[in-house]
Amino acid sequence: MKKLINEVAHVVPDMLAGLAALHPQLALLQGQNIVLRADAREAASRGEVALISGGGAGHEPAHGGYVGAGMLSAAVAGEVFTSPSTDAVLEAIRAVAGRAGVLLIVKNYTGDRLNFGLAAEIARAEGIAVEMVVVADDVALSANGDHAGRRGLAGTVLVHKIAGAAASGGAPLAEVAQAARDAAAALGTMGVALTPCTVPAAGKPGFTLGEAEIEWGLGIHGEAGVERGTLVPAADVAARLLKQIAGDLALQAGERVALLVNNLGGTPASELDIVAGSALAQLAQQNIKVERAWAGTFLSALEMAGISLTLLRVDERRLALLDAATQAPAWPAGDGRIAAGTQSVHAAAAAPVTPTPQDGARMSADAPLRRVIEAVCARLQQAEALLTDMDQKVGDGDLGISMARAAQGIREDMAGWPSEQQPAAVLRAMSATVRRVVGGTSGPLYAILLMRAAASLEEQRRANAPAWAAAFSEAVKGVMELGGAKTGDRTMVDALLPAAQALQASLDAGETAAVALDAAVSAAEQGAAATAAMTPRRGRSSYIGQRALGHPDPGAHAVGLWLASVCDALKA
Repeated sequence: MKKLINEVAHVVPDMLAGLAALHPQLALLQGQNIVLRADAREAASRGEVALISGGGAGHEPAHGGYVGAGMLSAAVAGEVFTSPSTDAVLEAIRAVAGRAGVLLIVKNYTGDRLNFGLAAEIARAEGIAVEMVVVADDVALSANGDHAGRRGLAGTVLVHKIAGAAASGGAPLAEVAQAARDAAAALGTMGVALTPCTVPAAGKPGFTLGEAEIEWGLGIHGEAGVERGTLVPAADVAARLLKQIAGDLALQAGERVALLVNNLGGTPASELDIVAGSALAQLAQQNIKVERAWAGTFLSALEMAGISLTLLRVDERRLALLDAATQAPAWPAGDGRIAAGTQSVHAAAAAPVTPTPQDGARMSADAPLRRVIEAVCARLQQAEALLTDMDQKVGDGDLGISMARAAQGIREDMAGWPSEQQPAAVLRAMSATVRRVVGGTSGPLYAILLMRAAASLEEQRRANAPAWAAAFSEAVKGVMELGGAKTGDRTMVDALLPAAQALQASLDAGETAAVALDAAVSAAEQGAAATAAMTPRRGRSSYIGQRALGHPDPGAHAVGLWLASVCDALKA
């Protein structure tokens, strides 16, 4: 792997530091991977609605490049291809919120929806007016297919522009949100890739392509597409993409659109121009009037060679918003008007802190609970490469990295946690650590797992084996409620739920805690192994459908690993 970076762990902060250094109208929120308008507080005091977007890094110039007057107030960056954490989004909201409120513009990925959605709930509880708009412009996936939902792709940038112009013009929060929702509903995007990309922390591509192969209908996280085919000329690529988009939007002859030709990262400008010319010619033949068109790198997937095309229905109001001035550095300087000859048609509060020990006592070094936590952390760090490899086969390859990051954060924070005599407080502290250091999908799901278990232990006022079993069952319910998954969807739930049921059943049958734990581990491992035969219906694996068959779900496998570590540590 060859990358122009300093250290893998510093890719995101180094990148954002460089962006801010180049553009004096931008600032960084201290201690966070968050880019702000330097005048964000002044804009809020004037009564301007604040706009926040973000997601995993690796999509540059999105999202930090769209921060500036007339577009975003702030952008929150996660690790590469990993959603930022709930706490990071919350910090951004607190930093830019004013009396007019905040609009969150979120791409339709599970981790983004969970983390931005939870941050919005917390902010509302603090008295901040927050709306959230989810963009799902990916027409490669059917609207009602057996997957986690249409993805948010490059069309999201046009939503940023439209909503940003509405906010800059003084529109109230409800109107800005409606403008964004209407734009999102009028969008369609589809992409094609000629090469994979390499996440710096993973060190190798997420999939491989032959010299004459391309991937149709892929997302922006280095995952494979919905179909692999043979390389065809640029005109044929444009024709197929536009046919799918126009069909999905039910575009008719005579309608007006804006066109976005987006570089996924490694496509030369010459090839972008060829595709753009082909797309304009195709639309002209269909008598679809292109009012504005842009070609460039708007929302990338690292160095992936390939493009996506976006069409947006426009009217005079929407065109005016697209034409409005902005200081965002990544928005193109040109106005998007095309040459007539190309057409043949007629004419801030403090962040939450780790729970404080009630009696000042800290967890002792030889406490069984600490020994269990240490064992789990060690196992997850040892399994980083394995889980990364498993996740690359069915997703974007970030699970091993996320689990190892969680383990490292827990080990660093544990010395300040409450005593083992307060197990619920320990679990809450662990949840806070996970929530802070892990974004993506895993962070909020494991955070809710620990929070629900803590709440159950507090309610029962005891911490014997039946109480822990009940807490585990409640924790699994929390994961299912927040993530929306059930058994058979091919997720971590396929290991968690059988394990919780086996643990409870074994204790109810009068077995010892050790025997019950063995039963739970066995059920989790069997549940994880069974996912190899399941067609995914949730998570990023759902985007590749049956191509995931034969590979067990890495999230479910991770559950079996840490449960076995719990069992081994208690027997030691």
